[in-house]
Order: sequence, then C-alpha cells, then structure tokens
Amino acid sequence: MRIGVVGIGAMGFAMAKHLKDNGHEVSTCARSADKLARAEEAGLNPTNKIEEIAKQADLFLAVVNTDDQTREVTEALSRHAEEGAMIVAMATNHPRTMQELAKLCAERGKRFVESPFVYGGSGAEAGSLLCLCGGSEEDVEWARPALTCFSSRGVEHVGPIGSGQLAKACNNLLHWVHCISNFETLVLAKRFGVDAQRMREVLLKCPAYNGTLDRWDTTKFTWQEKDMDVTMELAQEVGVMLPMAGLTDQMIKVLKPKDVKELLYGPECDYMGVHVKPMTKEEGGL
Repeated sequence: MRIGVVGIGAMGFAMAKHLKDNGHEVSTCARSADKLARAEEAGLNPTNKIEEIAKQADLFLAVVNTDDQTREVTEALSRHAEEGAMIVAMATNHPRTMQELAKLCAERGKRFVESPFVYGGSGAEAGSLLCLCGGSEEDVEWARPALTCFSSRGVEHVGPIGSGQLAKACNNLLHWVHCISNFETLVLAKRFGVDAQRMREVLLKCPAYNGTLDRWDTTKFTWQEKDMDVTMELAQEVGVMLPMAGLTDQMIKVLKPKDVKELLYGPECDYMGVHVKPMTKEEGGL
C-alpha cells in the first residue's frame, strides 16, 4: 500500500517506521529541517511540500496536534490527492471537526476516517497503540492493514464519523478522573505513614485497579486542559450534567508529573497547596 504520513514528530515518525518495516511504500511530509533529515536517514522518502506527498500515496495519515492543523492538512490533501484517496485523521480533535472534514472530503471525491489512538508515545514506539476509529465500516476495513502495523492492541471501529473522537474523549475523562482519585487515595496512605508506592502495588491487585494507576509513572500531564475542554464542550452542547468532570477540569490543572513522583517516591509531598508529611506512630500513624 502507498502511504503518506503528514507530521513526523515522535508519534508520526514511529508510525512511519512501523509501516515501512511492514513492507508498505511510505512517504513523509514535515516542515522542520531536522525532522526531514531524520526521515531521509530512515528511508522514509520525505518532502516539505504537501502538494508533492499528495501525489505519492493512496492513504494518508495526518499525525498532527490541533483541530486547525488537522483542518489545514486535510484541506490540502483533499484538494491535491488523487480521486478516491483516503485521509485518516490521527490527532485528538473535536468530533464536530471530524464531521466537517468528512463532508469536505466527500465533496472532493476523497474518503475520510478518524483514528485517534491511546497509549501515547511509548505505544507508538513499540507499535502497541489502540486505534479508535470513526467512519464507514468499509473505509475502516480498507485502512485497517496500515493501522494495524503500529496498533497491536487493536483497531476498533467505534461507529460513524465523530465516534472515534468521542471514545477518545471518554477515555481521557476517565484517565484524568483516575489521576485525581489515585492521588487522593495514595496521599491518604502516605499521611498514615504507609509507603505510597507499596500501596499502589497492592491496589493494582485489587478490584480498584485502573490502567492509569498501572502506567502512572509515564503520565506526563501534557494535554489535560485540551482534553477536558473537549469533554466539557461536548457535555454543554448536549445538556448533560457532569459534575465530577467539572471538578476534575479544575483540579487536574494543578497536578504535575513531579507531584506524582514525590507522592510515590519522596518522603513528603504537596497536594492542593497542603504539605503532606507522614505521621509518626506517636502522631497516629501506622
């Protein structure tokens, strides 16, 4: 399959390498000279002109960040690619943006699938992502051989256009809620003088287990504001009350990776402006 990857940062570059390793004919596009040089060295046929890559593939992966960037890439590819070409939006964007771009592609004789993914940078590098796809069943199946190259956890067809992004928003909401609940759970243990990391290890074997707790050492707190903005916009649009999401939206803004590190591995930590120090037995600790 001829595949073009537009956007070769850490994620896109890893995906492109997996595609090439699986025998696909891969072309890449980026603006940064450093990224182009790295792609050239890896044999990924780079260009800095989207008009050029548009003629070199039948399936395009848009691995960018924001809604505006996805719009820009999709607008250009849908204008210059060959009739019937497919564009797959890989970024975490708003579901309405996906509907807008699917309509644009249809008007221009192109196909469109959305495929936001979970398990982040480590998953992209290992080829162990999980893709959450929205689009027609026929289109998702056509893209599946490519997506599977870097998604050993699966390629899930969630439903029509927009549903993939909705699934990602639901995942993100649970992830950030878990970050808050995990922190409060372990800070209680720490206050009583029980090692927080040891309590984490125990809880991973209990019914309260959650994937965020399992992977907490790698949570970078990079996109929490964007993720929660999408969640709250969706809830407001359809009139659904999400009080816990609203609270999480505010609280998650103050947590940082260093806070988790101090909680799990440091002698003391801070939470919501309060310094937490383990109690001694004389003070009531265990």
